[in-house]
Amino acid sequence: MIQKMDFTKRFEKIPVEVYTNSSDAALTVAESIISTINRNSTSGKKTVLALDASSPCVLVYEALANACKKGDVSFKNVVVFSLDEYYPLDKMELQSHYRFLKEYLFDLVDIDEKNIHCVESSEHDDLTAYCSYFESLIEKEGGIDILVTSGMASNEPGAALNTRTHVVTLNYISRLIAAGDFFGVENVPHKAITMGIDTLMSANKVFLLAFGEGSPEEVAKVVEGAVTDQVPASFFQTHKDVTYYIDQPASIELTRIKTPWLVGSCKWNFYLIKKAVFWLCRKLDKPILKLTDRDYNDNGLGEMISGDRVASKINIDVFNDLQHAITGWPGGKPNADDSTRPERALPYPKRVIVFSPHPDDDVISMGGTIARLSEQGHDVHIAYETSGNIAVFDHEIVKYVDVLRQLEKIDDKLLHVNSITGTFDRIQNELAEKHPGEPDKKEVRELKTALRRGEAKSASRYLGIMDDHVHFLNLPFYETGGVKKNPLSQADIDIVKKLLEEVQPHQVFAAGDLSDPHGTHRVCTTAVIEALHQLKDEPWIKDCRVWFYRGAWQEWDVTEAEMAVPLSPEEVVIKREAIFRHQSQKDRPLFPGADPREFWKRAEDRNHNTAIIFDKLGMAEYQAIELFKQYKIK
Repeated sequence: MIQKMDFTKRFEKIPVEVYTNSSDAALTVAESIISTINRNSTSGKKTVLALDASSPCVLVYEALANACKKGDVSFKNVVVFSLDEYYPLDKMELQSHYRFLKEYLFDLVDIDEKNIHCVESSEHDDLTAYCSYFESLIEKEGGIDILVTSGMASNEPGAALNTRTHVVTLNYISRLIAAGDFFGVENVPHKAITMGIDTLMSANKVFLLAFGEGSPEEVAKVVEGAVTDQVPASFFQTHKDVTYYIDQPASIELTRIKTPWLVGSCKWNFYLIKKAVFWLCRKLDKPILKLTDRDYNDNGLGEMISGDRVASKINIDVFNDLQHAITGWPGGKPNADDSTRPERALPYPKRVIVFSPHPDDDVISMGGTIARLSEQGHDVHIAYETSGNIAVFDHEIVKYVDVLRQLEKIDDKLLHVNSITGTFDRIQNELAEKHPGEPDKKEVRELKTALRRGEAKSASRYLGIMDDHVHFLNLPFYETGGVKKNPLSQADIDIVKKLLEEVQPHQVFAAGDLSDPHGTHRVCTTAVIEALHQLKDEPWIKDCRVWFYRGAWQEWDVTEAEMAVPLSPEEVVIKREAIFRHQSQKDRPLFPGADPREFWKRAEDRNHNTAIIFDKLGMAEYQAIELFKQYKIK
């Protein structure tokens, strides 16, 4: 019997399973691993796992640990190898992959310590000999049964297919991405010891993982692109048993998701029609109202204009929908017909809360809109959910404490203290003795928190928001002192609920860009959503609208946007100035991710590019546009 091909996946050279959320995907992977371990244990065999120390794998390890705790699996017959390690780096450093796996898995399961083989990255007399030794350990255990990874370990573009465990020199982009973990790119080691591509490809079964909005381009390259050493993970296309497990945000660049009309018949709803129209406009470089029946037919969209759906009607409907999203009144325009506006006219003025994960995400992402809301008379509150203290360079805090020391020398009564000099000396000594990447001590963290609070207040005042409307929530999940955070808890949610109950807002703005490398945006937004759901029966909630903003890490696709706030050249400058008030984050952010631009430049470029897109679609020509997507409280 001939197996029927899934034509919608014909561009995909690796089997891909797309899940609604990352937790479900991770649980499926964990259940498969558990099944293999239990089956092998029953027959007296070991199971050899090769595990990646990357964030997408954390949910899998948590599921495995929970299963072990419940007695559904035992790791007594499991052997684990780590994939790689920075070199040189002590195994107990915060950034070590051994410590990552230890904290997320080894300490939580009943694995025998002698069955843990992590790449040892302290100084070696002979690195080549050590790499050969590590390979011999894998061979001694009979090879790798299951590989769990988000990529090709530390193998950089250009790596050869026939490599085994070896030393690599990390390129600048890899080091820049890792800069957050090491509190600065200058602290990231230049080398790593890694399993080679041939070692990884020798695994009997491979689980590839990608979660979140920071990975869709890479997923598309790996799955649909050519096999090339410039994308090392693309070699998995030639593996005999590999499956890519991804969530919906990571899937958006796959052909069947991005342009489903190119792979088969579609169930056309208005959202999909808009998506197709915008795609066709970009492809043909035409505005919406100039698209013709032939344009649709010649580009695979003939099905969309069948029946009573003709090009002219589709064009008008999509044009009007996009035009109605544009508003200069993000809080609603009083005494105006609001039937086609994204926000209702009444009540006016509105009580508004802007939730900001870090003390600058508000102005980076929607500084122009905040300025409009304030200028138009709305009662605007800004709620900073975390302190952001780990994102302050050490030299910044020394500079500000030194300013206080100089003031004390001028007039000690000015400060009403006599101990600034002692504090300065103590802080300098603490920072001088601190190992790169080591968490700050409590006093230093508090000073860095105070610095970021002062900057946030300065930016808020500049936008017309007074201090009593600026709230610092200090959600407990964040306050660990290090990059690794605690899980979200009800204590975090209760803090958000308390502010919501006090203000009873008509509008809530929250971060919708979930590509923050350390996941803080995702956790903060989850806290807001969960708080709103727990309060959904309150009478005021019925009259509260929730808007998600983006801008720090990416922008909404035009298809997703339900409110577009245009900015004039003068308002772009106002937004820039508000961002500049966060002086400790200027010139070079501590956690830049892979994008070397400063955050003000990223945001400005995105807002300007959005305006260009609207212009090309046939809308009015603006200097910049901030986009928002509505979230419905159910």
